[in-house]
Amino acid sequence: MAIDIFWIRDDAALAKHCADWRRLPFVALDTEFMRVDTFYPKAGLVQVGDGERAYLIDPLLIGDWSPFAELLEDAAVLKVLHACSEDLEVFLRLTGALPQPLLDTQLAAGYLGIGYSMGYSRLVQAVLGIELPKDETRSDWLQRPLTDMQVRYAAEDAQHLAELYAALAPRLTEPKRSWVLEDGAELVTNMRREVIPDELYRDAKLAWKLSRAQLAVLRELCAWREIEARLRDQPRNRILRENSLWPLARFQPDNLVSLARIDDMHPRTVRQDGNVLLKLIREAAETPPEHWPEALPEPLPPDASPLLKQLRAVGQVEAERLGMAPELMLRKKHLEALLKSGFPNGPYRLPEGLRGWRRELMGQALLDTLATAGQ
Repeated sequence: MAIDIFWIRDDAALAKHCADWRRLPFVALDTEFMRVDTFYPKAGLVQVGDGERAYLIDPLLIGDWSPFAELLEDAAVLKVLHACSEDLEVFLRLTGALPQPLLDTQLAAGYLGIGYSMGYSRLVQAVLGIELPKDETRSDWLQRPLTDMQVRYAAEDAQHLAELYAALAPRLTEPKRSWVLEDGAELVTNMRREVIPDELYRDAKLAWKLSRAQLAVLRELCAWREIEARLRDQPRNRILRENSLWPLARFQPDNLVSLARIDDMHPRTVRQDGNVLLKLIREAAETPPEHWPEALPEPLPPDASPLLKQLRAVGQVEAERLGMAPELMLRKKHLEALLKSGFPNGPYRLPEGLRGWRRELMGQALLDTLATAGQ
């Protein structure tokens, strides 16, 4: 079946269509972008589906995104996306706005027990019986003109996403619909959460093995890498490879030869930023003890694994009862945070990250499981 495709290539057309879309109950949204050598995604196309036709917005020709930002933030229009974390980043970069309310069809499929981890093409095949064209994700979306295959791929994504929502919506009864929207709101909140460069060292590999003095060096290295990646619009690993951070903080080289011998240290980094790194390490190593970061907690010991498995089983039981994908129930990081709050002898506290319906439905059962295990 041929898809009705409408191109939007100027600000006036975008404003007109945004006004039309704001009268609809929902719109399906998708993006195509490039992010091979950049920190920020570069939008190549924005697609909108209304269930009848596919609209392709050329971001290379749009100057005023404010009408689209107003559509994204219009509480009366549901925004439907699929596996949308990168799309959210594109929208925030382009318009300064994020879609709300947001329904992610990947989440919806998981809540309905259709399957959470399957890709978009497989989900469309499973629900609509439609085989999508070959994946064009790796093609150049900034080239002009786009190929016929690229245009078809992008248009079908938008059209079938609207059809997918229309098929899933009647099955998504309460309370599951509210839960999906709650998860969508959390995705938006997380995207808006500011990344603080000075806090990134906490997530660095093996950071817990470092002394407080070494953590002071790691903190500066991670912050510098993040700031430089943004300023240069380059991937973090192009600035300084992830696997070099820990040995740099641990061994603190004081000359270019020693720096070049650090694990996974790219020669380009030594050449371009070697002296800057040596100065940064030297100055961070002089941080007075009262300004050192606190020591980071060790990972859970191996003997916590059986308890972690028991906690995960709480989610699996609820998933089976509700006909949902088990992966959606309890996130590993929340279960680990719960265990760390009191392992091995308790008392335990539910982590702040375990909130909303999950806390209400399973919070007490998790605490009861830990209390029973401790007897």
